[in-house]
Amino acid sequence: MNVVCIGSGYVGSVTGTAFAVLGHPTTVIDIDPSKIDLLNAGKSPIYEPGLDQLVRKYIGKTLFATTSYQPVHEADVVFIGVGTPSKQDGTADLTYIKKAAELIGAYLHPHRFTVVVNKSTVPVGTADLVTAIIEEASGLKAGEHFSVVSNPEFLREGYALEDVFFPDRIVVGSNHERAKNIMRELYHRLVERVSYEEISKDFAFPYNPLTPKAVYFETDVKSAEMIKYASNAFLAVKISYINEVARLCETLGANVLDVARGMGLDSRIGGKFLQVSSGWSGSCFPKDTAEFLQTSRKYGTELSIVKAAIESNRKMHEFVVEKIRRRLKILNGKKIGILGLTFKPNTDDARQTQASVIIQMLLDLGANIRVHDPKGMEMFKAVHPHLHVQYCASAEDVAHQADGIVLLTHWNEYLQLDWKQMLSIMKTPYLLDTRNFLPKKLLIGLGYQYEGLGIGTEQEIDGGIMNQFSVLSV
Repeated sequence: MNVVCIGSGYVGSVTGTAFAVLGHPTTVIDIDPSKIDLLNAGKSPIYEPGLDQLVRKYIGKTLFATTSYQPVHEADVVFIGVGTPSKQDGTADLTYIKKAAELIGAYLHPHRFTVVVNKSTVPVGTADLVTAIIEEASGLKAGEHFSVVSNPEFLREGYALEDVFFPDRIVVGSNHERAKNIMRELYHRLVERVSYEEISKDFAFPYNPLTPKAVYFETDVKSAEMIKYASNAFLAVKISYINEVARLCETLGANVLDVARGMGLDSRIGGKFLQVSSGWSGSCFPKDTAEFLQTSRKYGTELSIVKAAIESNRKMHEFVVEKIRRRLKILNGKKIGILGLTFKPNTDDARQTQASVIIQMLLDLGANIRVHDPKGMEMFKAVHPHLHVQYCASAEDVAHQADGIVLLTHWNEYLQLDWKQMLSIMKTPYLLDTRNFLPKKLLIGLGYQYEGLGIGTEQEIDGGIMNQFSVLSV
C-alpha cells in the first residue's frame, strides 16, 4: 500500500520508517527542508536509538521524503503526525492539523478512495474537523472519496522503535467499513509479524519472537480519540500518586522503593510507572493532561483527579527545590550543577521538562546553574533561551566549585562518572538524586552528603536500580 506520513517529528519519522521497513512504499512529508534533507541523506531528524540505522538502509528504497504534498495524490493511507502544542489556556493548538488537512484536501485523488489517519494526539471531535476541512479544500465527499479515522500513537521516546514494531495494542477508530478494511490490511504485516526474522536483523534491540502479538482493537472515532488522553492522564495520575507517597515516606521514615515494589507485586496495580521522580514532564503528559482537563471543564464534567495530579506534580517540583534550599540554606550566589535536561533518558526531547521548571525556580532564588545532558542540551538551549545557565561539555564539569549537584535524568552515562574526582572539585559535597538511581552506600563512603526522594536520610538502597558499585569510576 502507498503510505504518506505528514510530519517528520517523533510520530511521523518513526511511523513512516516502520511502514517502509514492513515493505509499504512510504513518503514522509515535512515543510521544513532541513529535516527532509536529513532523511534523504540517510539520517533521522530526531534522536531515537536505532532509527538512523533503519533510515539509512531504507531511504530511496521503500522510504522517501519530500516537502511536496504531491505523493498524497497516489496514497492509499495518509497519516497526520504533526505537532499539537498547548495554548496558554491548556487546550491543544490545532493549527498544524488544520493546515495539513487543507493541503491533503488539495492533493487528494478524486478517483481513488483514501484513508486519512489522525495519528497525532488530538481532542475528541478532531476527526470531524479534519473531515470538514478536507471536504471544503477538495470538493470531494467524505465516505465516498475519503474517510478520516483515528489511530493514536502510543510511542515512548527512547523506546519508540520497540513500541512501533511490538505494540501492546493498535487502536483504530472508524465508522466506515471500507476504511476499516484498508487499515486492517495496512497493519496485517505488523500484527502477524510478516518477515520479522529478516527485518529484525536491523533492530537496535533484541527480537523476541515469543513477545505477545498486538491486540488489534477497533472502536468508533471519538472513543479512539479519547483512549489516548485517558491513557496518558491515568499514567500521570499514577506517577503523581507515588510521588506523593514518596513525600509521606520521607516524613514517616519509610522507604518508598520498598513501598512501590510491594504495591507493584499486586497484579491489579503492577510495577510500571511507580518510579519516583522530580515530577512527570515531557512532550506528552503536560499538554495531554491540560487538554483533557480543559475539555472536561468545557463540557461541565471536570476531571478532578486529573486536576489533582497536575497540582501534585507542581508540588513535586517545589518539593525538590525545597530539599535543596533546606540543605544549602540561602541559595543566592550558590553554585548548583544539574545532571539531565531531558524528561527521560535515551531522547533529546527537552521541550517541557522538569529540569526547565526546577532550574527556573533555582535561578529565581539567586543560584548559579551549570548543566549537562548527553543528548538534550542543544534542544534545551533552543526552547529555553530565557534560562541563563552554563552548558558543560562534560558531566564532570558541573561539579566545579559546586555547592551541590542534582541528578534529574537517570542517564546510564551518569553511573560511569568519576564521582571521586568530582567530589574533589566541589565546594560542598551535597548530591540530590531525584531518581534514587545512584549507589547511595558507595557515594556516602566517598564523602558525599547524599539524598534521594522518599528514602529518608539513613535508609540503605538494597536491590535498587544499581547495586554493582564496581561500574562506577572511583
